[in-house]
Amino acid sequence: MKPIMLIGILLIVLGVVALAYQGITYTSREKIIDIGPIHATQETKKTIPLPPILGGVALAGGIVLVIIGAKNRS
Repeated sequence: MKPIMLIGILLIVLGVVALAYQGITYTSREKIIDIGPIHATQETKKTIPLPPILGGVALAGGIVLVIIGAKNRS
């Protein structure tokens, strides 16, 4: 299998994942109080949004690369 087809398949998979999840969520801990033996922390969930256009462009680019790789093969 040609590298261009592998890159195309990878872009298709990443595009579908980006369209399905539309963001990356992670949890961070922050210290609120730190007085001697008393410690208090707060967990906050933060999201990095992924715009749907990014997933669509990755999907379309992957499809184009797979088609180009298939045409060059024959």
